[in-house]
Amino acid sequence: MVKKTANAKFNETVEVAIRLGVDPRHGDQMVRGTTNLPHGTGKVRRVAVFAKGDKAEEALAAGADVVGDADLITRIQQGWREFDLLMATPDLMPQIGRALGRTLGPRMPSPRSGTVTNDIGKVVRDVKSASRVEYRVERAGIVHMPIGKVNFTTDQLVENFYVLLNALLKARPSAAKGRYVKAVSISSTMGPGFQIDGQKAQSTAEKL
Repeated sequence: MVKKTANAKFNETVEVAIRLGVDPRHGDQMVRGTTNLPHGTGKVRRVAVFAKGDKAEEALAAGADVVGDADLITRIQQGWREFDLLMATPDLMPQIGRALGRTLGPRMPSPRSGTVTNDIGKVVRDVKSASRVEYRVERAGIVHMPIGKVNFTTDQLVENFYVLLNALLKARPSAAKGRYVKAVSISSTMGPGFQIDGQKAQSTAEKL
């Protein structure tokens, strides 16, 4: 139904909103992490990487758009923002934090989001192929995520959806009580939202 009602003149994104039974105001109920969607999201992101030496060469070989260390810090301090995602190797994080912590805020590379890693080549490849996505619950307890484009096949969208849902189930905080998946809605960028039974979706995901 999402595919049938997507009537815009561009290739709309298919988006999912999942309301979880958590209160993100409490640190022990935060849901955040990354997962790899088997069919990607259909969007190619611009990736900038803080790395030097062999790791810089590894990032460039994997397809990073911009790679640097002190020079990249200076560039960002001067106002450059032509990137969708920032990544870094752990050895440079103290320097980056001192110089850009306040400037970048939530756009800072973070171990929790998987953007601070020594396995920089693999992560860059995953991001550039649009398979790697980061999920994070919002203040209202909702996770909003793209799961593909309307020109994907139905099977591809369904598989991406269940991989994401499985990742959220595995990330369930121990402090979360009661029903975890409360509501699910799927829509295209300009189309109407369609409600999905959260309990049925959860039980299906747990069998996969």
